[in-house]
Amino acid sequence: MFRMVLALAIGALVQIAPASAQEGGFGALARVEMEKTRLEDTPDGLLLRLGLTQGVPFRVFTLADPPRLVLDFREVDWRGAEPGMIDRADRAVGVRMGAFRPGWSRMVVDLAGPYGVESANATTEHDTGAALIEVVLTDVGDEEFAARAGAPPLPGWEAAEGGLPAVVRARRTGEGKILVVLDPGHGGIDPGAEREGHSEKDLMLRFARELRETLLRAGGFDVALTREVDGFVSLERRVAIAHELEADVFISLHADVLSEGRAHGATVYTLSDSASDEASAALAERHNRAGILAGVDLTETDDTIAGVLIDLARLETAPRSERLAQAIRQGIEEQGLPLHSRPLREAGFSVLKSPDIPSVLVELGFLSSQSDRDNLLDDGWRARMAAGIRDALGAWRVADAAAARLVRQ
Repeated sequence: MFRMVLALAIGALVQIAPASAQEGGFGALARVEMEKTRLEDTPDGLLLRLGLTQGVPFRVFTLADPPRLVLDFREVDWRGAEPGMIDRADRAVGVRMGAFRPGWSRMVVDLAGPYGVESANATTEHDTGAALIEVVLTDVGDEEFAARAGAPPLPGWEAAEGGLPAVVRARRTGEGKILVVLDPGHGGIDPGAEREGHSEKDLMLRFARELRETLLRAGGFDVALTREVDGFVSLERRVAIAHELEADVFISLHADVLSEGRAHGATVYTLSDSASDEASAALAERHNRAGILAGVDLTETDDTIAGVLIDLARLETAPRSERLAQAIRQGIEEQGLPLHSRPLREAGFSVLKSPDIPSVLVELGFLSSQSDRDNLLDDGWRARMAAGIRDALGAWRVADAAAARLVRQ
């Protein structure tokens, strides 16, 4: 019952914070409000109060050996939070905070005994969007603590396994939400293109966050980012994330530079035929094949058969990707935004090599172009670009469902 209540509590915090809660260069990150945060003993256990500048999805659970309270967030910037000030309870041994995985943050409270979670509540202030999380723990004894321990099986928090049919159902009916995975290019030690103090990695992360909010507000979309912090994510991992989440669409976001020429405007790339052949061969040679195709485990399949199955998947996916690219080009054009002289292109980008997820790479512009650079720094321009991609995804979704019905007939 408690885990069911937790699932409802998590959903209650998923909302868009007002602009005032996002100031200070932290983007969509929540920050800790220390004056509202404390950890203290109660007659029967512990009370944790955590103040955040904005509401974020979270989950609460306990782990055993040794006993720990764990809170996962999407996501919290821990800068300025002081564990020493939070931990003022005899029933808590210590407090640790940090990054959990890309886009997720974690707080761990080391417990002095078997204190189980009795309740976990979150409230938000309507005017500011600030959130207050309260977790009450009571002494439940060793046996009950061990029985309760473990992460709750809530969708989206753990990597999906086995290729569930959610993507197939969504496409066949054209109903329900579709999951869009946005891939902000570069990150961490890889800054990407740089001009006049601006880096591709930062600009793309900011735009990806803004595009996510635009899609969520529109309805009909679930959105995930391959990275939500300035961290390095390998190209293969970016594609793997889309497979683990069973994405319906994968969009990689970039803003390159050209050493020569005066190119400017947006360009949309799909995977070229020659690159598709090379990608099929490379994927077939991989040892860990469980995640190459959703719902198909190629672990025990030889290279030839695996290559054929991958090629068959691409026969359906390639035209879907092409229609997606065309829709995005049209969406950008309808917003009156600049397009490259050749806005639709093909290339062998690694992030486009997923055989069963429609994938495109969008060059929003070129940092080597002063006008493009100014556009990327302009809030209004980015809002229009996000609106163009939103409209494109909406139109593509309808057309894709119609095409799926024709294929079945």
